[in-house]
Amino acid sequence: MNLPATMRAMVTMGHGDLDQIVLHENWPRPDPVVGEVLIRVGACGLNNTDVNTRTGWYSKAVSEATTGGAYAKVNDDDPTWGGAPIVFPRIQGADVCGEIVAVGAGVDPSRIGARVITDNWLRDLQDLGNKDKTGYFGSERDGGFAEYTTIPSENALAVQSGLSDAELATFSCSYSTAEGMLTRAKVNKADTVLVPGASGGVGGALVQLAKRRGARVIAMASETKHDTVALLGADRLLPRAPDNLRSALDSEKITVVADVVGGPYWPQLIDILERGGRYTCSGAIAGPMVDLDLRTFYLRDLTFTGSTVIDPEVMSNLVRYIEAGEIKPNLAATYPLDELRAAQAAFIAKEHTGNIVVCP
Repeated sequence: MNLPATMRAMVTMGHGDLDQIVLHENWPRPDPVVGEVLIRVGACGLNNTDVNTRTGWYSKAVSEATTGGAYAKVNDDDPTWGGAPIVFPRIQGADVCGEIVAVGAGVDPSRIGARVITDNWLRDLQDLGNKDKTGYFGSERDGGFAEYTTIPSENALAVQSGLSDAELATFSCSYSTAEGMLTRAKVNKADTVLVPGASGGVGGALVQLAKRRGARVIAMASETKHDTVALLGADRLLPRAPDNLRSALDSEKITVVADVVGGPYWPQLIDILERGGRYTCSGAIAGPMVDLDLRTFYLRDLTFTGSTVIDPEVMSNLVRYIEAGEIKPNLAATYPLDELRAAQAAFIAKEHTGNIVVCP
């Protein structure tokens, strides 16, 4: 197969505002090295981590909500999610769906032509269980906001599905994050799960995946988005932030809160948990600093779990769910690759329900 030496790519040049994302018409196309595959990108999903990494929100110097704008206190030496500085320039974008068009040494050539989605967690193949030896696709190495990308062969998962590339590009980050949270919290059919921010990519995935486990799900979202969120299978819908959450819940007994919002509303989420309840978190878009009454935590026998790095089997399971039709994409909008800035602006505005995807 004749492949071009260069490609179009949206490249993040440093921490800052949207103007740090620059279109390059002739960026060098990567070649797969030992153990890697080259993917022609059909679509790539947009996620909070793309915005947070660009703005430097993961820096401990930042205590505000994720606004999508630059923070004056952040510089290029500030760490990313994993505690080490990101190397710029960087092609971001983790949620790739595409076709393998070349393979590096040691990879079975029969993989060429396979339709794949990406497992975004880069692991040490000799020490798979060590979460300290991990990286993230589109952060620690170049990702999918380009016409081509490379990734370890183990991270390119073949998928058999009638869904479009854009639809398949909604799954990897949002749904693996959600499944990781529910796994850590040991959600099962005996639970009633409260999902703040249910109109977002992870929130919508939490609704579907908790329902798949047989749990009762109560979703919180802006009332203008209730009709769309209801289609995901929520048993009950509440406003985004009721003045009195306990009153709004009536007699509901919440055993699990699955949260990616945080912020000033957070204490109400903890106060409504039943004794022995579980709180699981993988985000803080409304702000990372919260007020916790430790008496609530220990007197109610609560369990808190953070969830970031997921186990390899999570993505394999998601592919199985996709192929069986047990979960569905939640695609809000698609944008051309060269309109990535506009896509991020729309993502930050949070007027959509579901996932935003860019297509080369």
